[in-house]
Amino acid sequence: MIVVMDLHVGEKELQAVENVLQQYGYRCHLIRGEQRIVIGAVGATKGEIPPVLETMPGVEKVLRVMQPYKLVSREMKPDDTVIRTGSVCLGGGYVSVLAGPCAVESLEQLITAAREVKKYGAAALRGGAFKPRTSPYAFQGLMETGLEYLRRAREETGLAVVTEVMNPADVELVAETADIIQIGARNMQNFPLLKEVGQLRRPVLLKRGLAATVEEWLMAAEYIMSGGNYQVILCERGIRTFETSTRNTLDVSAIAVAKRLSHLPVIADPSHAGGNWRLVQPLALASLAAGADGLLVEVHPDPQSALCDGPQSLNPQHFGELMAAVEGLVALLGKKLVRGVERQ
Repeated sequence: MIVVMDLHVGEKELQAVENVLQQYGYRCHLIRGEQRIVIGAVGATKGEIPPVLETMPGVEKVLRVMQPYKLVSREMKPDDTVIRTGSVCLGGGYVSVLAGPCAVESLEQLITAAREVKKYGAAALRGGAFKPRTSPYAFQGLMETGLEYLRRAREETGLAVVTEVMNPADVELVAETADIIQIGARNMQNFPLLKEVGQLRRPVLLKRGLAATVEEWLMAAEYIMSGGNYQVILCERGIRTFETSTRNTLDVSAIAVAKRLSHLPVIADPSHAGGNWRLVQPLALASLAAGADGLLVEVHPDPQSALCDGPQSLNPQHFGELMAAVEGLVALLGKKLVRGVERQ
């Protein structure tokens, strides 16, 4: 349920409405948009509308949300949510590129990558300290040491840091370093983990699962937002299909659908989708043309020596070529590319 309030409503009136909703078993989520203030009421078993509600001071109207995801829905918040943290700005006409190696391998590798992606206009450094791998014998990341290297790279370059968390018990540890916490595709429906990051007050980058529908993806975001964390970034990274010529199938249509159904920013990961560095630029541009608010791109100083995902990683020169193409397309779309150096 959505309770639309007068834009100039006072705190006393807001509290009175929330008290009535709570008496009927609802949990209240206050969302302040540019055009209106709404109270999202979710979680009541019977779903009754309190009879007194529409007559209360400050209440303009009461609407039911028909989608199973409530807080994520554009019915709840027609305006685009804009995520700002450090050097990153996503949504509402702002585009940012998050780039760096798949995995943190050494301090030298990470600092070199950070300097290069910053030089070409990335807004954030991505790098995995904890790595979920298909094989238990593959490189699993440097873990706490990797987090320390990410902190040092941020001090060196000023770029915001994006890194993944896999275990609910590690959320607090990772949150001490990460400006944006990533939930990987394999953990999209790890509900204890989603609930844990829902208690944070910092952005969460939520990747779409390997075979998840758009609705399941948005419902995973709902888990995070229902905990009170409204800073969620959706990431389309390709889904598993019968096609074998790419690592995954980039679902460009899902970007457009998610933008229509949700107010949350949507970015694309063309690296994991294509699985080949030559495919990254065309897939990235297609994603932006479909409405994506940003990109998550793998960049390695020396892809041939990478401990994981080398074939899909751009070298610094190719990343520079990608950023030049991105800048031209973003301007053509009437949006603004936010570079890391601009937000420092």
